[in-house]
Amino acid sequence: MPDVIQQLRGLFSRNQRIAVLSGAGMSTESGIPDFRSEQGLWQDPRVVSMMTERYLHAHPDNFWREFKRVFMNEEYRHAKPNAGHLALAQLEQMGKQVQIFTQNVDGLHQAAGSTDVHELHGSIYYAECPRGHGRYDADYLLEQEVPRCSFREADGQPCNAVLEPDVVLFGQMVKGFEEAFYGVLRSELLLVLGTSLTVDPVASLPQYLIKGHHHLVVINLEETYIDDKADLIIRAKVGETLAAALRI
Repeated sequence: MPDVIQQLRGLFSRNQRIAVLSGAGMSTESGIPDFRSEQGLWQDPRVVSMMTERYLHAHPDNFWREFKRVFMNEEYRHAKPNAGHLALAQLEQMGKQVQIFTQNVDGLHQAAGSTDVHELHGSIYYAECPRGHGRYDADYLLEQEVPRCSFREADGQPCNAVLEPDVVLFGQMVKGFEEAFYGVLRSELLLVLGTSLTVDPVASLPQYLIKGHHHLVVINLEETYIDDKADLIIRAKVGETLAAALRI
């Protein structure tokens, strides 16, 4: 482990533009479960079928009850950034240009102090009116069983439309994929952190790296399809590894 930590430090030292692709393994050290693990929630077809736009429109009461159970529970609401999140924020404070493209919806990168964070799967902390009347935060969502838009029309009547979560539901397109694509291409170093790269289209991003122009580091407990292209592979927890590299 000490040897790979030294190599990682060297890559941080030599590269200014760093892109980060983070997945569930980034936040498990904060107590947030990996829904795609063998025992994860996404193995339950009932839950998956409910987390769709179609189900939201057909059964808003059941949808929002399940959404809050899954995403707005104690694990999420009380989670704090771990050493990995703090390490990425520290890289930015050291003057590195760090762009984070995360599949996580927990907001922990921002809570740690990172400023250039792109939430490809959205955020659990917001919902929007489908008629374009506004964006609502988590406090508002928790006040009502079925959150509805409070905007008042010209005639004084409330819009009352059922709000739609900012989180990307099953069957919906990810957010900001083009921005992520160009962010990866502009980088000198890509860090793949806590993701096994199995969910498209985000999983395809490392394929666009140009050998000789980019460096690739994979820190993940499991293998990924891009391992054979990596300059450095570390089979360990993300937080522990980054903390050791930056001596946090």
